[in-house]
Amino acid sequence: MKKIAVFPGSFDPITLGHESVVKRALPLFDEIIVAIGNNSQKQYMFDLKQREKWIKDTFKGIDQIRVDIYEKLTVEYCEEVGAKFLLRGLRNHADFEFERSIAQMNRELNDEIETFFLFTDPKYSAINSTIVREIYRLGGEVAQFLPKNIHIQ
Repeated sequence: MKKIAVFPGSFDPITLGHESVVKRALPLFDEIIVAIGNNSQKQYMFDLKQREKWIKDTFKGIDQIRVDIYEKLTVEYCEEVGAKFLLRGLRNHADFEFERSIAQMNRELNDEIETFFLFTDPKYSAINSTIVREIYRLGGEVAQFLPKNIHIQ
């Protein structure tokens, strides 16, 4: 059976931390789906199609990775694509507490889906999309926090 993992998130925008977690997880899975969750109730800074393009460009040439968009419960999406694993990155203890609760709820919803946690590379532990958006919104330079293919104007 093919080992498929889903790496879900809004990726608004994708950061070096996201990129690092996915690339480091490649030896663990046959396929990783970077799945952009689209919540119609949430206000995003960057357009969905732009985020999808950035992620595709970030992982261009890596056949093991594909990018998709979904609008349902993450475990339902996993069932739909045949994924038995969720991949999540952890930067700190606050991430752990938050992600643990989500993993436990997902396990209640579908006990056949396992969540794998990878600690973020320490050099990326302070980077998150919320902070990057705020720096950008206030006119700061964000290129140092993003994969090299992303150029936000």
